[in-house]
Amino acid sequence: MALPHRVLVAPSGFKESLSAAQVADAIAAGVRRVVPGVHVTTVPIADGGEGTAETLAEATDGRLVPVRVTGPTGEPVDSHYAELGGESRGTAVVEMAAAAGLRLVPRDHRDPTLTTTRGVGELIVAALDAGCERIIVGCGDSGTCDGGAGALQALGARILDAHGAPIGTGGAALADAVALDLSGLHPRLTEVEIVVACNPTNVLCGDRGVARVFGPQKGATPEQVERLSAGLESWARLLAAHAVGSATTSDFRTGLGTGASGGLGAGLAAIGATLQSRFAALLDSGLAGIQLDRLIANADLVITAEGAIDLQTPHGKVPAEVARRAKRAGAPVLAMAGSLGEGAVDVHDIGIDAIASIIPVPMRLEDAVDRGAQLLADATARTVRIMALGASMSDSIRRRDAA
Repeated sequence: MALPHRVLVAPSGFKESLSAAQVADAIAAGVRRVVPGVHVTTVPIADGGEGTAETLAEATDGRLVPVRVTGPTGEPVDSHYAELGGESRGTAVVEMAAAAGLRLVPRDHRDPTLTTTRGVGELIVAALDAGCERIIVGCGDSGTCDGGAGALQALGARILDAHGAPIGTGGAALADAVALDLSGLHPRLTEVEIVVACNPTNVLCGDRGVARVFGPQKGATPEQVERLSAGLESWARLLAAHAVGSATTSDFRTGLGTGASGGLGAGLAAIGATLQSRFAALLDSGLAGIQLDRLIANADLVITAEGAIDLQTPHGKVPAEVARRAKRAGAPVLAMAGSLGEGAVDVHDIGIDAIASIIPVPMRLEDAVDRGAQLLADATARTVRIMALGASMSDSIRRRDAA
């Protein structure tokens, strides 16, 4: 066994802590601390969540466009979308998390029955008004569960209750919706391709519906989960009845990706957006010129990472996708994690050879977040030292056997 000469670092970001680029830089620093002179290539993976717009703007020599929009709690927030450069010029990337992400909802105000995706629609409007020809909406890290109703309203849709008045804000208001009027949608929507980059395993309704799976993570009580689920069932029927002719799905309840970002996927699909696997949309389309498979094939070791490795990791998370591609190329995979949760050991079945947590001793979450980059670099160095010990043992055994 020898230490790696070429290391590929391909992580996602750590939610509410480090961007994918910051994670990649910290891991690279930890590797170089132990193996001076090693060739490290960093490829921050945009997964549709926090940091996606910035990552793709940097990768294409594009730019971030600042926009002030309605935040998830109804208060104005400073947000942005990306105008990509190079061969991707004319494409805008709207990062859902930048307008309606969980990070933007104060911890003591997290209630997905009230939060809205209106700001996402406002970002799309800004990109449309700027003349963009293609819009990619990255779904991930959302703090909402309104089925995309707020985004549709910002784009010109009218969602009315039994009295003909606009419904209220948030997922709970979906139960009041009885009419959907899409005649006033932004006129450029018919001229522009919209792709929703999402996790296709997320569906709107049913036992694995978005309210039941992700509602509690966004602050919903068991009672609120049931209210949201009922509202989304009604919303799915309304979308199916009034979707525009270019709608790319007819199954708004359980169609793949309809539950993305609290149902934003379903709402945008109803006005003609295409729901696509985020890795197909962001990695395999050549959008940012990232040739991940080629880089993996040239690596002696692939290191990936995410904030928590647990039972959800195999279901469309970045480490699972990186491991799938690495196994195809025969490259070993190490995954670093902010924390290891229930089901973490099961990720070995999807091609991750080893996992390591960055937390060396019990500490408060706030402290771990504040020290995230340092903890990650230190943990990577510790793990690579263990690899170095293994290499030294192998050399010792070979010398002994040869004697």
